[in-house]
Amino acid sequence: MLELISGGFKKAQDLLQGKTVLQEKHIDEAIKEIRVSLLEADVEFHVVKGFIESVKTKAIGELVQTRVSHGGKRMRVSPEHHFVKICYDELVNLMGPVDTSIAFGKRPVTAIMMVGLQGSGKTTSTAKLARFMQKSGKKPMMVAADIYRPAAIDQLKVLGSRLDIPVFHAPGKNPPQICRDSMEAAAIKGCDVVLFDTAGRTILDDTLMGELEEIKQISDPENIILVIDAMIGQESVNVAREFDRRLDLSGFILTKLDGDARGGAALSIKEVAKKPIKFLGMGESLDRLEEFRPEGLASRILGHGDIVGLVKDFEEVVDEKKAQEDAEKILKGDFTFNDFLKQLKVMKKMGSLTDIIGKLPLGQLGMPQGAQIDDRELARVEAVINSMTNQERDYPDCINESRIGRIAAGCGQPRNKVVELIGRFNSMRQLMRGLGSGKKKAIGKLGLSPDMTGMLGREGLTQPKKKLVDLKKRKDKKKAAKKSKKRNR
Repeated sequence: MLELISGGFKKAQDLLQGKTVLQEKHIDEAIKEIRVSLLEADVEFHVVKGFIESVKTKAIGELVQTRVSHGGKRMRVSPEHHFVKICYDELVNLMGPVDTSIAFGKRPVTAIMMVGLQGSGKTTSTAKLARFMQKSGKKPMMVAADIYRPAAIDQLKVLGSRLDIPVFHAPGKNPPQICRDSMEAAAIKGCDVVLFDTAGRTILDDTLMGELEEIKQISDPENIILVIDAMIGQESVNVAREFDRRLDLSGFILTKLDGDARGGAALSIKEVAKKPIKFLGMGESLDRLEEFRPEGLASRILGHGDIVGLVKDFEEVVDEKKAQEDAEKILKGDFTFNDFLKQLKVMKKMGSLTDIIGKLPLGQLGMPQGAQIDDRELARVEAVINSMTNQERDYPDCINESRIGRIAAGCGQPRNKVVELIGRFNSMRQLMRGLGSGKKKAIGKLGLSPDMTGMLGREGLTQPKKKLVDLKKRKDKKKAAKKSKKRNR
C-alpha cells in the first residue's frame, strides 16, 4: 500500500541523513524525490505543487531547534527529523481535518445514500457501513436500489443474511420509488437507519446523475457518501468533483487501499473536493471498515507505522484478558502448535499480512524496496499444522522423521518446508524463553509474538532478485576482507 509515495519520502530522508545543517540545495534534492513519487502515485498535479511549496517554505524559513523537551527530558533533534516532522504535519493537513461522523436527523429513520461508479466496491461498502452502524447500537436496513444489475441485488441479500440485517427490495418499481418506500418499511420493522445501495455506471452520465438527484429529492438523505476506488488514480478527483457538484456529498469511503493501489486518491480527494474521507475499506471482511485517521496514514507514508490503528484492529478481534494469558504462556516458551494456530487466525481476522506489517513501526522502511508479502503463506502454514495429530500439536517435541513424512503428505507440502517450519517454531520458543519479564506488558498489549512474521519464513516475503544479489556481493566482500587481514598478519 502506498509504496510509491513511501519510497519518495524514504529517499528524501536518506539524502538528509547525517546532515548537521540543512542548506537550500539539500532541501531541493529531497523535495525532488518527494515530488516525483507523488506524481507517479497519481496525486493531482495542483495538490502536489501546493504540498511541495508548503514543505519547502517551512523547511527553509523555520529555525531548527536542535534540542527539544519531551517527557521532562531534553532531547537532541537532527535537521533530518525536523524535515520529517514538517512533512508529517503537511500530510495531516492535506488529508484533514478528520470528520468520521454520520449525521442523524430528527426523523425516526436516518437515510444514508451510497453512490459511486460501478466496480468501486459500493455494495460491499454498504454492507460494511451497515455492520459499523450495527456495532454502534443502531438497527440498520439495506436497500437494493440497483435494479439494473440483478447480481448486485443478490449480493446485497447474501451480505444481509450474513449480518442478520434486513434487505428491502421492491420488484417492478424504479429506484426513487424503492428508496421512498423503504423509509416506511424501515419504520414498520423498527429500523432506525437505511442505507441506499444505488446503481453505478462505468462512466459518469446524465442518466445516472439524474436518477440520483431524484432519489435525493424524494428521500432527503442526511448523508450522501461517495465510494471511491483508490486504484483509479487521478480520475477519482474528476469523479468526486462531479458527484459533489450534483449531489453535495457528505464525504467519502476510500476502497482498495490495501490492494495494488498507487494511493494518490487519498492525498488528492480531500484537498480538491473539500469534503472529508470518512472511512477506509480494507479487505473483504465485513468488519474491515476503518474510521479514517490522517495521522495514521501520514505516519505510514513516512514509514513509521500506525500502532494506534494496529491496536484498534487487535481489540476488535481479541479479548484483552485472553491476550495477556497467551502472552505469559508465550514468554514461558511452553506454547504449542495449537497456540500458534490461534495466533494465525487472529492475524487473518485483523486483515492482510501486508496491512499488518505496514502498521508496525518502520514496517515499510524496514522492508526492501519492491518486496512483496505473500498472504498465501499463512494458508500454507495453517495447512501444515492442520495435518498434525492432536498429540503433535500439543507436544511438538514428539515429531520425528516418520511423522514429518506423514505431515508433508497430508498437507501437500514438500518435506523440507515442514522441517523448516518446525525448526522456526522451535527457535521461536527458545527466543521467547530468553526474553525478560519486562517484555510481558508490551507483548500482551498486541497479543502477538514479535517473531510472528518470522515464523512464515522467506516464502512469505518475496524480495527482488537484485537485492539478493547485492546482499551476496556484500557477504563475499566481507569474506575477502577477512582473508586479506589474515594474510597481512
